[in-house]
Amino acid sequence: MSEGARLLDGQAALVTGAGRGLGRAFAERLAAQGARIGVHGMREHGPAEYGEGTTLSATAAEIAEAHGVRTCRVLGDLTDSSQVAQVVRTVEAELGAIDILVHNAGGDIAAGGGKPDPNDAVMIEEADVRAVIERNLLSTILVCQEVARGMMARRRGRILTISSIAAFKGRRDSAIYATAKAGVVHYTRCLADQLRPYDVAVNSLAPGDTRTGRFLGTREVDPQRLAEGGTLERIGTVDEVARVVEFFAGPLGAFVSGQVLRVDGGAQCWPG
Repeated sequence: MSEGARLLDGQAALVTGAGRGLGRAFAERLAAQGARIGVHGMREHGPAEYGEGTTLSATAAEIAEAHGVRTCRVLGDLTDSSQVAQVVRTVEAELGAIDILVHNAGGDIAAGGGKPDPNDAVMIEEADVRAVIERNLLSTILVCQEVARGMMARRRGRILTISSIAAFKGRRDSAIYATAKAGVVHYTRCLADQLRPYDVAVNSLAPGDTRTGRFLGTREVDPQRLAEGGTLERIGTVDEVARVVEFFAGPLGAFVSGQVLRVDGGAQCWPG
């Protein structure tokens, strides 16, 4: 590596749900290592929803300026295969073939917005069941399929899905979200097995509670869990989760595939 080169110089990444929160942090970390970034969101003004930005266009411009890389802003509903294809085509036309995919878009969001209510395993409305499964599991399958085809043809690439520690524990609240994320984990493993001969590593990152604007703005939070250090019994920072993406996307992760890494300060200490 030449002096001054960054680990991901010359590579292009697509980060979905990148307008705010963890998605933006993932995009920032990859850009800091030199990658060109496709900054995806569903809505142009989505970054303003929890006070973490203004517009998706502004977010893409800020990442480009801060890290000296090319970016492009791309809108699309990732539960619609035609829009997924358009997102991928747009990024590749602007930035080149996608070397790294971080599929972060998702969320425990009802058909009409906000959290489902009721939000359990039995009483949740069918429309909300479909919305949560499509937003999390279906979008993962559609985006990974579209990007994986190009990676298979080029015989290189990295795919990282974003799941959740919700996938590994039975829970009466947010049960459909947990079910969808469990599906994401298993789909990731299946995809990893299929892409081994093509030198494409596929993994999943499963965050625990993380202090994003959305997390802090949608629930009561114990102030003691906002400690900055001295204990792992706290809510993680976005940087503590995002820095793991560098491992999966960079040289150190070249021979790691089919794995799920929980980033939760040890909140779950059992096999997943």
